[in-house]
Amino acid sequence: MDVKDFVDAIDANFFTGVPDSQLKALCDYLMCEYGIDPNHHIIAANEGNCVGIAAGYHMATEKVPVVYLQNSGEGNIINPVASLLNKDVYGIPCIFIVGWRGEPGVHDEPQHIYQGKVTESLLDVMGIDYMVLSSDTSAEEVVSRMAEWRTILSEGGQVAFVVRKGALSFDGSVRYEGQASMLREEIIRSITQMSGNDPIISTTGKTSRELFEIREASFDGHSRDFLTVGSMGHASSIALGVAIKKPSVKVWCIDGDGAAIMHMGAMSVIGSVKPKNLIHVVINNNAHESVGGMPTSSVTTDLCSVARACGYANVFKASNPSELSVVLSDVRSMDGPSFVEVDAAIGSRPDLGRPTTSSQENMVNFMKYLREI
Repeated sequence: MDVKDFVDAIDANFFTGVPDSQLKALCDYLMCEYGIDPNHHIIAANEGNCVGIAAGYHMATEKVPVVYLQNSGEGNIINPVASLLNKDVYGIPCIFIVGWRGEPGVHDEPQHIYQGKVTESLLDVMGIDYMVLSSDTSAEEVVSRMAEWRTILSEGGQVAFVVRKGALSFDGSVRYEGQASMLREEIIRSITQMSGNDPIISTTGKTSRELFEIREASFDGHSRDFLTVGSMGHASSIALGVAIKKPSVKVWCIDGDGAAIMHMGAMSVIGSVKPKNLIHVVINNNAHESVGGMPTSSVTTDLCSVARACGYANVFKASNPSELSVVLSDVRSMDGPSFVEVDAAIGSRPDLGRPTTSSQENMVNFMKYLREI
């Protein structure tokens, strides 16, 4: 179904969400139609943030908002759906559009497999009636389902469209560009060269994929690296847990701007715990690149100032290879926690692969390495 026909069929004009590659047609359409316009379209920090925004929109307008998300974000909406939107609390209507990664029977990455199995069950548990969209679903069927849902929405209930791969299409195109010149893979390579035998925890998406391929190309092995293939926004918390129990070893976290913002409270905790051995590097391309390139709010957020305010001992920013080399060398010799923001371009190699080891193998090998250092 053409995404414009879908949007017309649900008859809504306010959307807030977290980008998802399964919903790329919708995301690109919204960027073409509205861009980032607070009156019509907001890209939020996380999915729970979306629900709060949607609730405020409804109370101010009495209209029904739309929240879009990957199914991995269902966990982030459970609390505000149950304790804010639910009819036993405030009864706030909302339409959810959920990208179905890991759908049973459809090949996907390991972090999506279990989430795909429980996608429908979680909606059932939350009392959200839903319709599955496939490539052969028509706009007329959506209009018909929306007519059935009018009563649910008018009574303060919530409904959802679960979107299968290829269900929505968009003929337009959006080009996402930034001003920086360093590619993320170049930055990660510099970190691996400077970190030596130190353990590295890398965030989800292309960051972990590029770290894996850098190790492959240099025949370094992968035991030093924990590739956080899912749980976006939690890599720095994982790194904190490791750093606390390995105080004599420098522990590196390679993070992204979208991930850091998604659960920014982790930075406050790091600053309060003050692990001297933690180095937190945020590669900032101002984009959700791994799922299509839509912008993050880092465009207007001074992450270095946030880190200082949270209590990091050392805070640096690098915008070119020479600055990066100096900064990485400095922080490795300093007592932390240290924070490094690196300006990065949007883009990756078209032939970028994926880890060839399983997530369990990665964890077992990483744990063995931690025992030995």
